[in-house]
Amino acid sequence: MQRIVLTGTNGQLGHEMMGRLSELGELHAFDRSTLDLTNTEQIRDIMRTLNPHIIVNAAAYTAVDRAEEEPEKARLVNAQAPRILAEEAKRCDALLVHYSTDYVFDGQGNKPWTEDQPTAPLSVYGETKRAGELAIAEVGCAHLIFRTSWVYGLHGANFVKTMLKLARERPQLSIIDDQIGAPTSAQVISDISVKILRQGQHAFYKHFLEYSGIYNLVCNGETSWYGFAQQIFSEARKCGEKLALQDVHAIPGSQYPTLATRPMNSRLNTDKIRAAFDIKLPDWESSLARCFPGILDK
Repeated sequence: MQRIVLTGTNGQLGHEMMGRLSELGELHAFDRSTLDLTNTEQIRDIMRTLNPHIIVNAAAYTAVDRAEEEPEKARLVNAQAPRILAEEAKRCDALLVHYSTDYVFDGQGNKPWTEDQPTAPLSVYGETKRAGELAIAEVGCAHLIFRTSWVYGLHGANFVKTMLKLARERPQLSIIDDQIGAPTSAQVISDISVKILRQGQHAFYKHFLEYSGIYNLVCNGETSWYGFAQQIFSEARKCGEKLALQDVHAIPGSQYPTLATRPMNSRLNTDKIRAAFDIKLPDWESSLARCFPGILDK
């Protein structure tokens, strides 16, 4: 039976991954209270005690604006910890599964980004996530790095829950309409991750050493934050949710300044992951509908 280590179970992706990964083997799950990713010695001690076959790093420093004020903490979690995990994975011939972001790009243009295009992060968050990608590749363990975007789920704070809260309280909202991406649920990321892991269950390490690299993993389609919000409100009303909201106004991002610069174009091309693993990705609208009414109960 494969031993699996999962980090970040307090987050929306890590929480979702727990149930699915337990289907594959003996799961050892850690949240930030039981594994401090800023503590190199603790990371190494846990990995050397368990000697896992798979390490799934669902933890990250994701407070995009706060990272501008805490760059060292963001670096420890997003760049140094992945390097240590990669070193430990290589030591025990384990596969490292790691999650990254569209924020590694500068967000220019209007075409979906491919995995091999030059990166140019606009923020500390993006810079540290890119540093984590590079560190894993440099170590050279068997690895799958999944870049995703606009993640939400049943657990934890996210855009969907924020919009629902505001729509219950306010008659009017103004939402950015010039940043484009693909909303992607933690359920979809978890489903696809496990499907891919199942493909390597025979000759596991050799299989994933061959397929090591970066893969874009997002839902089909694209929308703006405004379009995403409108779909959220529509799904909520279908479930009988009473909203105070009457008017939704589309605004440019320039009217909503933030400490960290957001990419305007967060589209990610998924041709590579489809071809490599013969998988189908759902559209973002049906994936959102799948989360209702469950997300209303949280």
